[in-house]
Amino acid sequence: MNFFEIFLIAIALGMDAFSVAICKGLTMVKVEWKKALLVASFFGIFQAIMPVIGYFLGKNFESLIVQIDHWIAFVLLTGIGINLLKESWKSEDEQEDDRFDWKTLTILAIATSIDALAIGITFSFLQVQIIEAVSVIGVVAFGMSFFGVAIGCKVGDRLNQKAKIVGGVILIGMGIKILLEHLFF
Repeated sequence: MNFFEIFLIAIALGMDAFSVAICKGLTMVKVEWKKALLVASFFGIFQAIMPVIGYFLGKNFESLIVQIDHWIAFVLLTGIGINLLKESWKSEDEQEDDRFDWKTLTILAIATSIDALAIGITFSFLQVQIIEAVSVIGVVAFGMSFFGVAIGCKVGDRLNQKAKIVGGVILIGMGIKILLEHLFF
């Protein structure tokens, strides 16, 4: 997997964090940069840690499933992509949470990075350089989250739905590409 593909996956993974960051920004009257940095740090760190956990889980089970690894990658990426698309069609009637404490941010960071855990499993099957991949994923998630808070404060939730659609399409496309490469090339 080349840098560009990892970068696209990082953007797709960051869409959940970006959407939640936008929601956190919606709770602010004006942008508070300290809170934006806090949100970005939590999301960036968790987006980087979860693929590492998934990577080592995948490495432990690699010998058992090496024959079907491309199918697993396809199912995981496509499933996560479809889930993002489904989330984009849901209405957001709930009140936005205006808390920025470590417990709230940890829960949000875990929730937005579960798909990164699955990507880490996929990375182990594809022999991806995990340090490079998680560095890109963490930095991209940090940046997207930081700007998500600022954008949420300024623009509102109009971008939330579009971000999830873009992320879903990217992940589904990557899943199809991996499957086709293994089946035909």
